[in-house]
Amino acid sequence: MVQLTDLHKRLLNAYQRHFPLIPRPYEQIAADLGVSEAVVLEAFDYLKQNGYISRIGAIIPPNQIGVSTLAAQSIPNEELNEIAAKINAYDEVNHNYERDHSLNLWFVVIAQNDAHLNQVILSIEKETGYSVLRFPLVKAFFIDLSFGMDLNHA
Repeated sequence: MVQLTDLHKRLLNAYQRHFPLIPRPYEQIAADLGVSEAVVLEAFDYLKQNGYISRIGAIIPPNQIGVSTLAAQSIPNEELNEIAAKINAYDEVNHNYERDHSLNLWFVVIAQNDAHLNQVILSIEKETGYSVLRFPLVKAFFIDLSFGMDLNHA
């Protein structure tokens, strides 16, 4: 991994939560940190290019806007990467991951309504050749996935 600067760590610490919801958020972040907006944008780009962040955006609780479901497939290990790549190509797929289980490929599908969700899942089944099992949300649990950066170490 590439070394992170103090600015990178400060950006990661301070803006995992409480990202400014204003027309020029990066300008506000820059003012908060005493740097220019261009420096902030460059630092976030560096973090993304080097795999420290994948995106900057809102996390919306399930089924607050549109509908979603957790889904799983049983995929032969030799096809797993190929099938995962096909699933990742869908805009409606939030993420997917492998599990050590007979249902070894899991993903979240988000759509504007039930009809669209059904269409996406049917399309995934047709394209991959494997059935999709759905696990709709029954009870929500909140897991805080923010991580603090030690500003005293590189």
